[in-house]
Amino acid sequence: MKIDIVCVGKLKEVYLRDAAAEYLKRLTPYARLNVRELPESTVAKEAEAICKFLSTGGAQTRKIALAIEGKPLSSQQFADSLQNFTTNGISHFIFVIGGAEGLDDSVLRQCHSAISLSAMTFTHQMARVLLLEQIYRAFRIINNEPYHK
Repeated sequence: MKIDIVCVGKLKEVYLRDAAAEYLKRLTPYARLNVRELPESTVAKEAEAICKFLSTGGAQTRKIALAIEGKPLSSQQFADSLQNFTTNGISHFIFVIGGAEGLDDSVLRQCHSAISLSAMTFTHQMARVLLLEQIYRAFRIINNEPYHK
């Protein structure tokens, strides 16, 4: 399985970089994971760069935006959806995290779905770490491996 995380901006704080690096390391047995950082700019320019990347996905690619208006999922529901997609032939996931101003509608239209990490608002940098943790948790759930609740 291949997972791309397309995100606007870099992780500036050391503690966020360390957390992201830890989850990337933990995910190596489960998937090939790539984080693609795009430069912060206007929402329109960010959308252009994101859409260009999204156009590279093929038929076996599921494109998922992280957005406040997205569908909220429990960790179990998220794991179940990843497992269902892979069972049905999806081998590549692209997750999209916008910048401080969110995602342009053009990006949301290119994605198959949108999910919300919470009803709370998080920085886009924090969202990246939370997404990595939830992907890791999903693989642990899928493989019936222990992980704290």
